[in-house]
Amino acid sequence: MTDLKSVAVVGGTGNLGAAIARRLAKAGRRVVIGSRSSESAAKAAEELGFDLTGAANADAAAACDIVIVTVPFAAQGATLAGIAPHVAGKIVIDTTVPLVPPKVMRVQLPVEGSAAMRAQSLLGEGVTLVSAFHNVAAHTLITDADVDCDVLVFGDDKAARAEVIGLAEQMGLRGLHGGALVNAAAAEALTSVLIFLNKTYQVDGAGIRITGTLIEPTD
Repeated sequence: MTDLKSVAVVGGTGNLGAAIARRLAKAGRRVVIGSRSSESAAKAAEELGFDLTGAANADAAAACDIVIVTVPFAAQGATLAGIAPHVAGKIVIDTTVPLVPPKVMRVQLPVEGSAAMRAQSLLGEGVTLVSAFHNVAAHTLITDADVDCDVLVFGDDKAARAEVIGLAEQMGLRGLHGGALVNAAAAEALTSVLIFLNKTYQVDGAGIRITGTLIEPTD
């Protein structure tokens, strides 16, 4: 992983985007918050501090080496269309979960099989797509508290997955290889299960933790 790579957080004025941006900036990354309006992005960056800057989504994506997309499922298509001209040859991390209100406690995967596969089809083969950060509670991540859950990282490029695992570690999280991009459907679907658990058992942000002694891959 190259620590100096800059990161754009598209949709960074939302809860998850702001939390990711803050954690990465605090860890020393150069982060640009993206939003539909540059004014909203600049305001969010100023409020979060840590030398964050703000820009319109397309400008943020163009300015950075890695792009993290943190928008609701309903906004995924339009957002990806807006940044597509600026992400060729880059790693794009899609965090989208296909929640369809009001039935957010029911798994509702799109016809492509997952939001991640939909993102890959929309962006094309010139983009290295990785899917991650589906099951992390944003309201905890935005604080300095320890986040007691793992981040499963999916993608067809192992080196790109490792890059994203490095980002997770800089944010104080444990990232784990989850396999090919198609496997992202499992983590996306699990989000609805976690929402159900939160409500049923009155949990303040349920997450997942992989048990057992894990040996780091060597190749």
